[in-house]
Amino acid sequence: MRQARNYQAGLAAENSVLRTYVAAGYAMLERRFRGARGEIDLVLRRGDDVIFVEVKKSRSFDAALIRLGATQIGRIFETANEFLGAQPKGLLTEARFDLALVNAHGEVRIMENALMG
Repeated sequence: MRQARNYQAGLAAENSVLRTYVAAGYAMLERRFRGARGEIDLVLRRGDDVIFVEVKKSRSFDAALIRLGATQIGRIFETANEFLGAQPKGLLTEARFDLALVNAHGEVRIMENALMG
């Protein structure tokens, strides 16, 4: 029961984040893109740029922030490289890695370029 509740809460958080990006002019390319080494919550496009977004939800923004570890960041980069490899410009595609935090009130805080390789 708890796992199903957490899954639904995660989907709701992703929906909120996606609405925030779409309202700012971004287009969704993929949701929960699954590669060989991991998953990326949202893959968006703005102009020629591809934006990879990791969504973290917790009771507070600070609690959400600490839920992202180095191992997960590594998997996100590997998965992003797999996605970019299939793009017309390949790994030369301009890309950005954002972290989107959602608190218990459903508020969204986006940290652009939060993950850097």
